[in-house]
This record gives sequence, C-alpha cells and structure tokens, in this order.
Amino acid sequence: MSQAPFQKFVVKKKNSAVKEAHRQEKKKIKKERAAYFDKIKEEKYQARMAKKNAALHPNQSVAKKSAPSPTKSIGASKDSKEKNVITGVMPLNKYLAHCGVCSRRDAVALIAEGKVTVNGTVAKEPGYKVQSSDEIYFNNKKLFITKNLQYILLNKPKDYITTTDDPQGRKTVLQLIKSATEERVYPIGRLDRNTSGVLLLTNDGDLTQKLSHPSFEIKKVYEAKLDKVLTKGDFDKILKGLILEDGQVFVDSLAYADSKDKSIIGLEIHSGRNRIVRRIFEHLGYDVKALDRVMYAGLTKKNVERGKWRFLSEKEIRLLKYMNASKRKTNTQ
Repeated sequence: MSQAPFQKFVVKKKNSAVKEAHRQEKKKIKKERAAYFDKIKEEKYQARMAKKNAALHPNQSVAKKSAPSPTKSIGASKDSKEKNVITGVMPLNKYLAHCGVCSRRDAVALIAEGKVTVNGTVAKEPGYKVQSSDEIYFNNKKLFITKNLQYILLNKPKDYITTTDDPQGRKTVLQLIKSATEERVYPIGRLDRNTSGVLLLTNDGDLTQKLSHPSFEIKKVYEAKLDKVLTKGDFDKILKGLILEDGQVFVDSLAYADSKDKSIIGLEIHSGRNRIVRRIFEHLGYDVKALDRVMYAGLTKKNVERGKWRFLSEKEIRLLKYMNASKRKTNTQ
C-alpha cells in the first residue's frame, strides 16, 4: 500500500519550485510595501508644502476661508476639517468598524436591526456616507473613531463562546482578555464553543474585514481528534473534495498528525464557512471529539498557554496587513 497519503503534508511541487515561488512572493510583497510607504511619504511632503504655502500667503488662506465652496459640508469649520482627516467620509458600516464596535459585516446587521442612529434618526443604509459633523450613536452611546488600535492573540480554551456578550450568561472570550485593554475589541471570525486554539481579537476594522473576507483566502490549520481511525478511502475523498449541503469544499492539505494514531488528523483549509472542519468529518460518519486551531493567518499559539493571551508584535501586525496583498483589489468593500 502506498504511504503517500499518510505523509505529514503532501508536497506536490519540487523543493526548488516551492522555494522559487516563495522568493517571488516575498519580492512581490516587498515591492507593494515599498510603494505603500512611498505614497505615505509623498502625502506627508504635500501636507508640509501646503502648510508652508499657507504660512507664506496668509491673505490667500483667509480669502479661501471667507468664500467657502457651495459643495462644502455644513459646519465644515477648521475643527471639523481636522476631524475629517481622522474619520474621513466613509460608509456607515465601515465607520462602526473603525469605532471598534464590530466588523463591517456585523455592522450591516446592527444597522438593519435599528441599533444605530445618525443625528437622532435611526439609520437604514449601511452605505450612508458619514460626514465629520454627523453624530453616530450605537445602543445610545456616541461613537468615536478608535485611535488606539489593539491586536491580541488568545489561545482559546473549550467552553468559551466567541461573542462580545451572551444573553444566556455563558462564558465569553472577552472575559479571558479583560485585563489586556480598556479598548472595545472583538474577535475576528469565530471558533465554536467546543473548539480551542488561535483566536485574534482587535479593534482594527480594516484588518478584520481583510482577514474575514473570503477573497483573501486566509489559511487556517486545525488538529482534529476523531472517534475512530480515518480510513485511506475517506482520506482520499477529503483530498478530492466533498459536496456538503452548502456546496463543494476542498482542503489545502491533509495529514495524519500522529503516525501511531491515525485518528488524529492535521488539516489546512482557507474556507471560512461555519463549522466547516467538523462538517467535513461528520459528512463521512466521524465524530470530532476535539478540535484545535493550531495556526491562523500564519500565527501560532506557541508559548501561549491555554486560556492565556499576548499582544502581537509590530512585525506580526505588518505581516497581517500585507498578507495576500495582491488580492486586496478583489475586495470591493
């Protein structure tokens, strides 16, 4: 019997080809990063020049202020201009994400439920363009753009749910990181109550949108403990792809994590569908006794004990923000 399916992770390409692909990917990311910082430098330079010109020609600056453009927003004073640099004109659901309320997707649901008001009126359109003079309230609390961004990696234990609060009074992951920050953070994606492992929490709406959106194909690695040995036939079926009730699903890699116990399976996947790993095995008649996410978006739980957390390093944050940068254009939001 061939042992190929039982290898840790089946490599379909030669090492030289894989290394070259990695080199090209790194080169591409470096190029995009350089372009990004060049753009920031140019913007700062233009801002300095504008400030310098304003100092050299104060009369011209006063004239502009005394004759506002008819298209300028009502109440667009100097203070509102400065505020607009921070908030920008952005869709309402994006504004809620930047304020640390939730992700953009979840914000759409909150708006539909009538929990958000704009200038005293219940908001109905997630795409409403928020102006600097608008007053946005969520649950009767005024919102402000979050400036102090937080990035927390939690090694989630079982019996904790991945929500910000729970009407039934069950334990939530926020209780585990309550000493980490005073900022309102929320989980990126979800792990069900009985799944443990790597979970990210943040108040960075843009990063949340990126890591949650299917177009970015964020990789996750799980270790599943089954109630019985996974047969070679079922192993091959998973590799070829299964058709579940919500469509076909493919895994990126599949392996026996323990050569002595073939009921312990390592699985790499980028699908973000609900309970997808459990459903893959349940579809073939297996009961998942334990499920642990050992890697998410390149981050592992190394040196983080179960139930503990740590802040991401600056390097890790940069890598997350540039991850799959070439796919950014496919995300329309």
